[in-house]
Amino acid sequence: MTRRRDLQIQWIKFVVLVVVTFILITPIIMIVVNSLKSNTEFMTSSSLLPHHVTLSNYLSLNQQVPFFTFLRNSGYVSVVSTLLAILVGSTGGYALSRFKFKWIKRYSMFLLLVQMFPVTLMLIPLFMIFKAMGIIGTEWPVIAVYVSLQLAFATWMSSGFFDSIPMDLEEAAWIDGCSRAGGIFRVVIRLAVPGLIAVAIFAFLLAWNDFFIATIFLHDTRLMTIPLGIQMFIQQYSAQWGSLMAASTLASLPVVILFLFIQRYIVKSTVAGAVKG
Repeated sequence: MTRRRDLQIQWIKFVVLVVVTFILITPIIMIVVNSLKSNTEFMTSSSLLPHHVTLSNYLSLNQQVPFFTFLRNSGYVSVVSTLLAILVGSTGGYALSRFKFKWIKRYSMFLLLVQMFPVTLMLIPLFMIFKAMGIIGTEWPVIAVYVSLQLAFATWMSSGFFDSIPMDLEEAAWIDGCSRAGGIFRVVIRLAVPGLIAVAIFAFLLAWNDFFIATIFLHDTRLMTIPLGIQMFIQQYSAQWGSLMAASTLASLPVVILFLFIQRYIVKSTVAGAVKG
């Protein structure tokens, strides 16, 4: 009787999870479905499903705006800022994890406070600094701002993952002849890869989805990223809804593919970050 009751509870949980999941992904499904409608059908038909499936929105996408240029720009900015944030953040996280000074906990708390600082207050001073440096009109201002926003989170999170790796493993590497740098790269970094990949995902998404910062620094169409490019389908008196949905679908694909390939690392990082050695 108890086993039958447990089985019923499991089925109830399964049904609830399926319903909740369907509700959460409904907006995504509707974006994909509406991208297969013509702009005329989108405005005149009340049906959720398209009467005539068409790929014209996808085929004409790059003819209306340089969509693939936007896609390339987003990829470049996101990847470069993520790599820089992980490189600097992991070294800072290792220092927080391994060097226990009396002020180190205060510095760790300071990193959390930095995350609360509103980015809007920094943009005007940063714009003046970047203009004086002569790099306005390039991708480097947004990359610099993304790295500064990602750095505190990357440092604090990587510190937790390094804490889960026993110091004994490093000491064993030193005994075998490794230098401190050799122990870091051959032992610590290899074991912390799942955690660093999880941090990289969040850093990548911040840069990929950002609209506000890119609006301030990227005015040249040749440098615009995906969020800026998609808004070009919304004009003052009309909107190209079919093209807008098609662009949103294609803009989501790289992130979906990324998650499909590295989802197992996210699970590993969740477990690793929850245990401290």
